[in-house]
Amino acid sequence: MTVYGVHTGLQHTTVDELVELWRRIEAMGFGWISIWDHFYAADLTGSPNCLEAVACHTALATTTERVRVGSLVYCVGYRHPAVLAKALATIDNLSGGRADIGLGAGWSQIEYDAYGIRFPPVKERLDMLEEAAACVKGLLHDEKTTFAGTHFSLTDAQCDPRPVQARLPVWIGGGGERRTLRIAARFADGWNVPFVSPEQFATKRDVLHRHCEAVGRDPSEIRCAVNVGLAWREEDLEPQFGNLRLAVLPSVLKGSDQEVVDRVGQYVDAGADQINIAVRAPWDPDGLERLANVLGL
Repeated sequence: MTVYGVHTGLQHTTVDELVELWRRIEAMGFGWISIWDHFYAADLTGSPNCLEAVACHTALATTTERVRVGSLVYCVGYRHPAVLAKALATIDNLSGGRADIGLGAGWSQIEYDAYGIRFPPVKERLDMLEEAAACVKGLLHDEKTTFAGTHFSLTDAQCDPRPVQARLPVWIGGGGERRTLRIAARFADGWNVPFVSPEQFATKRDVLHRHCEAVGRDPSEIRCAVNVGLAWREEDLEPQFGNLRLAVLPSVLKGSDQEVVDRVGQYVDAGADQINIAVRAPWDPDGLERLANVLGL
């Protein structure tokens, strides 16, 4: 059964606006709400107006009652994986066992530079992602974890109190076919890729499954999700996505109700277990409610 979610960006908004939006999304019948991890607006404009991720993830957990509460995705270059695992175990307790954690290699160099965080080359960032995934998975799923890596290490580390869930889902975000999807095959309970067409999604999902075969993993153990845009009107894209709007276009749900249903069906046919509507301020809850009605949520 396909899950429909909403991925809420944290730029150009307030906590009060987000809480109101999250509660309304839950009431519409969506099964998932997630936040991102950025220090600056993720629209390539250079705007610094953006709320912090762990705090907002916590707020999301405590102001909803039913939906899964996720992160797509925490940047492994911003926090030690043990710090993230500890935060997520607590968020899982706050939510009553509804939390998911997503991890990604990071890409927004403007944030790294502004905050004085070294922006490593791609290979090093992916190495960090692989090590962080091993650490987080161990801390959240096992009683004790020892890990010796180049970037992170743990010695009989324990995450106590434990999460409510015996296996808090760990997601890997990104579409890189050589490294990112192989990391997902090794460590992920869920894989998420943003703003690709149904055809691109199907191709990357096939690559993920080949990596699963190579590492001896059952592909059915990994939930596959895509983030898509929504624009009932063409002019809705630029205020949300700024200079990223062209990159988002391959995924945008638009047109008539039937055209949107047909496009969603293409993602389902391509193997999407979950479809997340990626939205950013200025918010359009009426547009989301229209979509929820069209999908029969």
